[in-house]
Amino acid sequence: MAASIYFPSRGNGFADKPHNGLPIYNNNSSAVQEKWHRHHHTSSWFVPIILPIPGVKTRRLRLLAPNPSRLHQFSVTRFGRRKGPILLCIGLITAFYLLFAFHKRFGTEDKTWPTPFPGDPSTLVYRREDLQRIWEWEIAAGHYPSSHRIPEAIGLSSPPHNPALPARRSNALPPRFRSPIVTSTIGTGSKRVYLDMKGTPPNVAYPPRSVPGSIADLDIIMDQCDFSTNKYVRDCLEVLRIGGGLDNGKRVRRAKTDEWSYIYVENGERENATDTAPYIKPAFALKTQGELDPTTGLTKKRGAEWELPLRLRPPPPYVSHIHQISACDEENPRIFHMFWTGPFTDKPYLALLSFLFTQNLGLHLEHPDPSVCRPQFWLWINPGPAASVPNPSALKDMHDQLRGNPWASPFLHPRFKDVIQFKLWNTTEQLDGIPELKDEWRALRDSLFNSGGYVEKVPQAASNGKTKTEAEEDEDDNDDEDEVSVAGAVAAPTNAAKTGDNDDKVNRVGSKSPSSYDRLSVILSDMARFVLCHRFGGIYLDADTIFLRDWEELWGWRGAFAYRWSRLETYNTAVLRLNKGSALGTFLFRTALKNGLDFHPMTISKYTKDAHLEPLLLRLPDAMFDSAWLNTEQYQRDRPPQPYFQVFGDFFDTPREASAAPQALGFDGFFKGAYSYHFHNFWWKPFDANRNFPDLGPRFIEGERIARASLESSQLTGKPPGEETIADDKRDLDWSAVLKRTCESFIRGERPNLYGEWLKW
Repeated sequence: MAASIYFPSRGNGFADKPHNGLPIYNNNSSAVQEKWHRHHHTSSWFVPIILPIPGVKTRRLRLLAPNPSRLHQFSVTRFGRRKGPILLCIGLITAFYLLFAFHKRFGTEDKTWPTPFPGDPSTLVYRREDLQRIWEWEIAAGHYPSSHRIPEAIGLSSPPHNPALPARRSNALPPRFRSPIVTSTIGTGSKRVYLDMKGTPPNVAYPPRSVPGSIADLDIIMDQCDFSTNKYVRDCLEVLRIGGGLDNGKRVRRAKTDEWSYIYVENGERENATDTAPYIKPAFALKTQGELDPTTGLTKKRGAEWELPLRLRPPPPYVSHIHQISACDEENPRIFHMFWTGPFTDKPYLALLSFLFTQNLGLHLEHPDPSVCRPQFWLWINPGPAASVPNPSALKDMHDQLRGNPWASPFLHPRFKDVIQFKLWNTTEQLDGIPELKDEWRALRDSLFNSGGYVEKVPQAASNGKTKTEAEEDEDDNDDEDEVSVAGAVAAPTNAAKTGDNDDKVNRVGSKSPSSYDRLSVILSDMARFVLCHRFGGIYLDADTIFLRDWEELWGWRGAFAYRWSRLETYNTAVLRLNKGSALGTFLFRTALKNGLDFHPMTISKYTKDAHLEPLLLRLPDAMFDSAWLNTEQYQRDRPPQPYFQVFGDFFDTPREASAAPQALGFDGFFKGAYSYHFHNFWWKPFDANRNFPDLGPRFIEGERIARASLESSQLTGKPPGEETIADDKRDLDWSAVLKRTCESFIRGERPNLYGEWLKW
């Protein structure tokens, strides 16, 4: 029985004899075949392919091609039956991609390496010569008062003259030891005199204002405050306080702090060696030694064409403050912009009050000082939903509503007419006012609400006033009717508006709660800030911003800036400085146009990073404008600043264990040193729940009565002004209430402003 199993019969009927006493297996088994294939490579890696030669009948073309069976055999024997085919497929795909990549890099006109993974595609649409021209234009205009290096990828071969930097000793290295790529500028500006900001007797109770025309050295602030170099917000605020003279000698003695002096004035004549002619002439693709590819190291946006050569106006001449004819520079107007949607509330109310309380407006004088350039505050109001069409009487309606609104009416007083202006926002008019957009933006009006690549769809208006889904299939409107379909934004009233459901995203006006967030207005404001700064110049601020000190030295710094997005190396444009009609602005708008008009701060970061223009839009530390942000994201909690907010809501509802600080320290103890505070939305949360009305004294008593009468549930409802008692008030005031009441007491004439100046009516 055993012999019949282990010793199979021969063909003649006799069983095979065992060899060395071991059983003999069938040679046709898979194991034997696999072992045989491993040691006997009879198949070749290549197989010949015979192709006929056109026109030659007697000869054939013999080509060698990879042998698919041999490749499959190798993968199986090398990696196994399962892994082998998978790895073979991956290898073939990689080989085809490399072949395609080399062809695109060396055999096409674009000559750029393709992006292997589409998750983070490039946004670049400008060639290197245009990026060089942008850098040269901004430097010549004095918009780069920094000694930080120019990125090597820009490829400059000669250092630009920088009128915003003082002259310094040049590099003495022989040319043969120097790199062909230049990363520094030649300073041709005035000398800098750094100021020791201290009050002088008898004016020592309040901090001194910065000297008119003074400038903040943001290089010093970056060295002391940059989160990337492990600098703490607490330490940064101390540098800002001491260097800005805000402590005014009230703190304990410190060692020598000269390195913290960051405010300076320009003194002396400068060497004007800047030639503006090269900036209006075509530049070479790459101004380095030898002939190099103008797109080397740059990755163009997939599917987009390179922009036409950049045409820029001559850069405006840089004029220091001591050489200016007037106190204000027309090329650098001091305008604070703010965008607001819907009814006027306590949020823009406190923003305007803090503006009056901190900025150098001359309200303590009967006649403004002609040597001081007074900043202006332009509040842009979009009266309806972000996607609505304003009516022809929108401007008149806006002023009527402001006069009847108790939160807004005080700022219409003649005393403030030269420093506060209300403007009507109209999207069509604003976009048509941008030369880089006016001829092309209408093609993208369907995706106007684009935030980070995500487009909020809204129904489009047809000529009969119905939405596209309701309108009959008529011909599209002509360009003359664009004002009807895109003014304000793009859409006509939707069905929800007609039926009274005004809480959908299209008809929402302002954010009334976390669940009813006005996302369209937020997206529209992302675009509005760049439009306003590029068109008019100035600084844009989000409406959830409160001024904490004078911005004189920030106005003196001529460059563009935003600030850091907390721990991330990206921008937050809640504060944005952009010069009027600048080369950087042209780049941003043309790049945004080719990327769906996306102005989200993260996307702006991508635009500047892909083009190596990040130093031209300086990313300032968030300690300067958003001092609580890192703490709210659980960073630097081992050494937090004062006050310590674990969440942004602590500003409105200060924790009980820390609720003694607001009244004890007051405005003076709130992130002292920072230029502003950003409380991150909370539009629905009142600053002062117990006194949720404007409290500006007898001069504005009518508005106060209207606001008090409109309170639905409050301990003060129904009581005449002045009859409430301390028992009616909250015992421990929150930080938001203290800041509001402090600014209101300045308008009432009960205290001076932050710098000891009393308001004169």
